Amino acid sequence: MDGEFEQTFSFTHLPSKKFSFLEDKNTYTLLMKWSMFGRISAQTFTFDRDFRPYNSEKFALCFFQSPQVVSSLSTKVNTGAPVPLDRPVRVEVEQVPCTRVSMDLFDPIYTCGILRPSGHMVKCFHDVFPDYDELRQMLQDEESQHYYVVGREAREEFLFVLFKHLCLGGELCQYDDVIDPYMNATKRIYKDLISVQKAPDTRKISIISTVFKVRVYDESGRCYPGRRDEEQNFAYLIINPVSHHVTLFSHSYGVGTFEFP
Repeated sequence: MDGEFEQTFSFTHLPSKKFSFLEDKNTYTLLMKWSMFGRISAQTFTFDRDFRPYNSEKFALCFFQSPQVVSSLSTKVNTGAPVPLDRPVRVEVEQVPCTRVSMDLFDPIYTCGILRPSGHMVKCFHDVFPDYDELRQMLQDEESQHYYVVGREAREEFLFVLFKHLCLGGELCQYDDVIDPYMNATKRIYKDLISVQKAPDTRKISIISTVFKVRVYDESGRCYPGRRDEEQNFAYLIINPVSHHVTLFSHSYGVGTFEFP
């Protein structure tokens, strides 16, 4: 068998790598309000071989089978976040486009009727949620007249996906009535997670990170992130192929922590 297919990766946890969104008071206060604090996490690891996107499934399986990764994730058990088992049998990998270096993707939201000039969200009727608004409807309901005000390709971008996760929040989410907190938190977290480089000749900034959405399965079925198929149970591997760093960014849907660190 070709040695390329037998290639394995080793990982080492980098506990010294800190993320400002988990330490910035304004951001973690918002995450607390949205019932995500204590259930959302980011951890970085180094890996020992060159990464190639075509080898992503092998990379991800090695990652979740790594004793360093399993050991590190087990420390999250007290926050309610589930940890993968020692013997995952399969990892489902889906590449998420990540090309945006500015927030202009969201410009149409400000002019289509979802928001008032003040930035407050326009309320709308919903059978289940009495305090529903046009923004959440645009994010979730394909029948919404505003669903594609942000184009189909743009909605697939990691920047938009991250924004959507923050807007939907956790189990006891206290939704904001204005859009600014969601935009500010999205920008800070995205900047924290994504690596960029500047072309020496044009000085143009481009993203070098590769992002994959991952789901881990054992013999009983899906085991990470969470056994329940809930949109807000999510995990992403964010790979910097230059520095050989990979960040696991994840969230376990539930009731977040309401205590300041």
